[in-house]
Parts: sequence; structure tokens; C-alpha cells
Amino acid sequence: MALSRVCWARAVLWGSAATPGLHVPRKLQLVRCGLAWGAPRLFDLPCRSSKLHLSPKADVKSLISYVAAKTKVINGKYHRFLGRHFPRFYVLYTIFMKGLQMFWADAKKARRIKTNMWKHNIKFHQLPYREMEHLRQFRRDVTKCLFLGIISIPPFANYLVFLLMYLFPRQLLIQHFWTPKQQIDFLDIYHALRKQSHPEILCYLEKVIPLISDAGLRWHMTELCTKIQHGTHPTVHDILALRQCFSNHPLGMNQLHALQMKALSRAMLLTPHLPPFLLRRRLNTHMAVIHQLDKALAKLGVGQLTLQEVKSKLSCPSCCTTWSCFPSTTLGQGAERTRSGWH
Repeated sequence: MALSRVCWARAVLWGSAATPGLHVPRKLQLVRCGLAWGAPRLFDLPCRSSKLHLSPKADVKSLISYVAAKTKVINGKYHRFLGRHFPRFYVLYTIFMKGLQMFWADAKKARRIKTNMWKHNIKFHQLPYREMEHLRQFRRDVTKCLFLGIISIPPFANYLVFLLMYLFPRQLLIQHFWTPKQQIDFLDIYHALRKQSHPEILCYLEKVIPLISDAGLRWHMTELCTKIQHGTHPTVHDILALRQCFSNHPLGMNQLHALQMKALSRAMLLTPHLPPFLLRRRLNTHMAVIHQLDKALAKLGVGQLTLQEVKSKLSCPSCCTTWSCFPSTTLGQGAERTRSGWH
């Protein structure tokens, strides 16, 4: 039977003389041949599943989800491997990854704040306290990161940068990459650095007492220096009474000498190794930011600060300097109350 089918197909295809009386078009013969051979018809084809007809967008999403799931599994295995075989390195690796995540979150928040400022034409001093403080701190962090990026540009310098970051984390790393113990230790170091500059500043205050023309202001300045020497913290009234001395001669910012500005810069944890005109400009900028922060916090209210915000500000060198060196401000008064309640 199979041999007869082969012969019949050959006859149809080549127009064999075995069927002289049959004049059928070649196309119809091919169709009949196909039907005779039992070729599958259209309604006999199996129905394909609709899942096979996915859009390119759905295919990309499914691929991304699959890769993300696999990456998460591999990352978990890698973490367990590091924690089991290299525990000390795992601690540093965890701190570094968390620091990167926090820094990225800060960058996105800063970008959102800047976009809102641009859309609504808002200036920096018009921002709420939390947004103003976030932008100020983020700028300082970016400055440190840019410095590290610049010194790592030369070939093979990145290995030296890693070594420097490990040896000098306080100077080169932002606080996101500090361990909890380092945050406490560095806070003590910053407090000790400020204390070292206080006797020098007090000495300069005593030297300018004879230069004060008003007798009442001279008496207030003498009382202020005496209280500080005996370990008594001056009150807000004691400092505000001397506002005129610090606004004009002899303690106005434009009347300060280079040594006085260097001592004040060390008290604020700013670098004193700059020319006098740059020191004066930087101190003026720092004072303006402190004033803006104080006004924003007075508008918010010290009681609105959370415990986490207070702890983060106490671990921040610039904020801690602000609160301790300027007790007449809202920041200083809130710091004293919050610090005493925290301890």
C-alpha cells in the first residue's frame, strides 16, 4: 500500500502517462496529494496557549523580576559566606553597603528639595528647618566625596585611597560610613578639639576689654570672662547684653585679626589653614547659615525634634559646634535641654 502511494505521488508530480485521461491542474493535484497523504488541516492544528503571545514589555518585566530574584538569592549566599568565613570584613562590608544606601537616599531627597525650590522659586533661607538642614549636610558630604574622587584619579591611586579611608575615617568618610562606636569616639574628639581652642578665645576676649569704650559693656565683658574662667555657663542675657561689641568695634567680624579668626575657626571645626580673607568669608558664611537654621528651628519649635534627630545632630560635628558655641540661639537652648534629658 505504501509502495502504491509512492508511485501515485510520482505520477502526479511528473505528469506520468499512467493517467492519460485525467487532465487536472498541477495545483489541484498537489492539494489532492496532500490530502491523500493526510496533511494536517488548519482546523486540526493544536491551539497555542495565550501565554506564548506576550508583549515585549511583559517579557522585559518578567526577565527583570527573574534576574532580581536570582540576584537576591546569590547576594544572600554571599553575605552568609562572608559572615561565616570573614566576620571582620563582613562588618565593614555591611557598614559600607548601608552607607551607600543612605547616601543614595539623601541624594534623592536633596534632588527632590532642589526641584521643589526651582518650581516654586523658593530660596534656601525660606526652607523649613529639616529641608534646610538636609541640604546643608548633604553639601558637606558631597564635598568629601568629591575630594576622594579627585585624589583617586591618578592610575592605581584608588588602592591608596582605600588605605587612607581605613586609616583616617574621621577626616575622609562621611558619617554614614562610621560605625556606632566611631560616632561616639569622634564626637568626643570633636569636643576635645573645641575645648583646646576655648582658652585662646578667652584670652583674646580679655585683651579687647580695654578697647571697649562703653563702661557698662566693659563691665559685662569682664563678668562674662570671669564666669567662664570659673566654669559657669553664661546665660542668654549675659551674651545678648554684649551684642553691640560683637557687631562693631572691637569684636566685629571685619575688625578681627588673623589669629583671632583662626582660633574661632578651630572652635567651629573649620580649617584655620587659609588666608585671612578666605577665613573671614567662610566665617561669615557659617554664621549666616547658623542664623538661618536658628530662625527655621524657632519657627518649627524645639519640641518638634524627634529623639533620632537630636542624636544625629549631636553626632554631627558642625551641628554640635553650633549648639554648644551659640547658647543664645534657639539651637543652643534646645540643645541644652535635650542634651540633659538624653543623658
